[in-house]
Amino acid sequence: MQIGKMRPAAAISLLRESSFGRLGCIANGRPYVVPVYYYYDGQDIFIHSLPGLKIEALRANPSACLQIDEIRDAYHWRSVLASGRYEEVAPDDSERETILTRLFQRLPHLSPVESQLEEKGEELIIFRLKVEEITGVGEEW
Repeated sequence: MQIGKMRPAAAISLLRESSFGRLGCIANGRPYVVPVYYYYDGQDIFIHSLPGLKIEALRANPSACLQIDEIRDAYHWRSVLASGRYEEVAPDDSERETILTRLFQRLPHLSPVESQLEEKGEELIIFRLKVEEITGVGEEW
């Protein structure tokens, strides 16, 4: 096949199938990219985190993106970029438990975030990236 712009349905499909990507935002006036696990419900992307630079950056500037890719080799790959706005899920939000359950269903083992919760005694922050645009480049397979 040929590498080119992906059809919207193919880009959305890759976003839905994947669970790991790179979150991009602006921290202290500079680009900041970190690996994250996520869940996409067809409308929003949900991510969890402990407090830290990523959360501080997103609270200061809610514009963010999530990049995911699938690479078979140098000639067979695809990449999707979902852009949107950061929004925290309140600790008392009735959706919170459902979102956490769906996130943890996609992760076969505890990530460093979950394993540090008990050690640090910190509150888990759940947030959504309210998706405004999804684009993709690569092969469609």
